[in-house]
Amino acid sequence: MKTLFTAEAISRDGRSGTIQSPDQILHVTLGNPLEKGIEKRGPNPELLFAGAYSACYHGALSNAARKLGTPVADSTVRALVSLIEDDQGGYRLAVELHALLPGLDHAQAQRVMDEAHKTCPYSKALRGDTSVELMAD
Repeated sequence: MKTLFTAEAISRDGRSGTIQSPDQILHVTLGNPLEKGIEKRGPNPELLFAGAYSACYHGALSNAARKLGTPVADSTVRALVSLIEDDQGGYRLAVELHALLPGLDHAQAQRVMDEAHKTCPYSKALRGDTSVELMAD
């Protein structure tokens, strides 16, 4: 495996705080839909994840369509990311990905989407294929 690049972000004050990158390209004050008064202050982590996942998956989708000989133009990907509380008091995410692939019938579109899901790094991470190292600094 070859690392292509590494992104870095720093969080302060959790879901109701800020996130930023050391180079300040990213500097976001978060909103928290679960906390009155700051719910619309900025994007929440799930919204940011939805944007990132839709963009990453869209790239994988374009590659898959090309690989399968069914390139698409003017496609869109919509990601819905829900925060869910489980029965043990923990939390998890539920994701829906919706792709609009003009010019492809439903079966073709599903085939392209399935192929993209096999190669998208975000899709792989949600399947548990991602190594997470925990390091106390």
